[in-house]
Amino acid sequence: MDFVDAGDYVIAVICAAVIPCFNEAETVGPLVLALRPYLPWIMVVDDGSTDDTAMKAKDAGATVVRHERNRGKGAAFQTGLSHALNLGFDWAATLDGDGQHSPADLPALLQCAGETGAPLIIGNRMHQAEAMPWLRRCANHWMSRKLSQRARRHLPDTQSGFRLIHLQTWASLPLSARRFEVESEMLMAFLAANRSVEFVPVQVIAAARKSRIRPFADTVRWLKWWRKIAKPALSPRPSPPMGARERGCPRPVNNARLVGARLFLQSREKPDGLPKFEISRPPAVVQKI
Repeated sequence: MDFVDAGDYVIAVICAAVIPCFNEAETVGPLVLALRPYLPWIMVVDDGSTDDTAMKAKDAGATVVRHERNRGKGAAFQTGLSHALNLGFDWAATLDGDGQHSPADLPALLQCAGETGAPLIIGNRMHQAEAMPWLRRCANHWMSRKLSQRARRHLPDTQSGFRLIHLQTWASLPLSARRFEVESEMLMAFLAANRSVEFVPVQVIAAARKSRIRPFADTVRWLKWWRKIAKPALSPRPSPPMGARERGCPRPVNNARLVGARLFLQSREKPDGLPKFEISRPPAVVQKI
């Protein structure tokens, strides 16, 4: 039997969903419910919320890990991705908790990873940039332009939180950002390690709340991070094939498994006569750290 036949088993084994949240009680429940048909294991990292985010996520079927205090989006990423890796997942799909990302776009990210072998796939919203809030759009354009200049390649949407991440590759990178600069740091770290990065068009959904970007404080923090990244600019040379085993490189991406998972997500059907797989789901408990 190939991985396409065992689609629901493959997707259960290789890919988790990680949703960092801070005071997203209104949107996290519907997001988890919309995501469950695509990924059977979903972790919500409640980053010190003062509302019912944890309860709403748990009621919708997510496993919840809660920070006792707000540590920032980067710290929430670290917590969620580390948990997924420790549980044996190969990949994690990350989505923001405010409902601005559509789970229906996930198959396109999986398809891109399966076809290209890239260990980082980013949802690109810039084809519908006018639908984004003005402040978020302006900040994204400016940061993406600066990072594109440093990387010597076009990076259309560097601030998107909708990503498909190969966890072993992620874990091998020196990452330390704890707040909104985490998206920039992760992207540039993958490129600096000569790992492929791809962008896939995704829908733009208006967030239910006002952006939490703080123009002055977050810009100052981002500029401090910007000064720390290595110079000169990143090399534009092409990345080596993900299948090549190089000394010191992370374990290569298993494209066959991803293709099987992607095809299953697109079809949602199985031929008659194939064995059925029981997907065991971790209990939806709130763990405090």
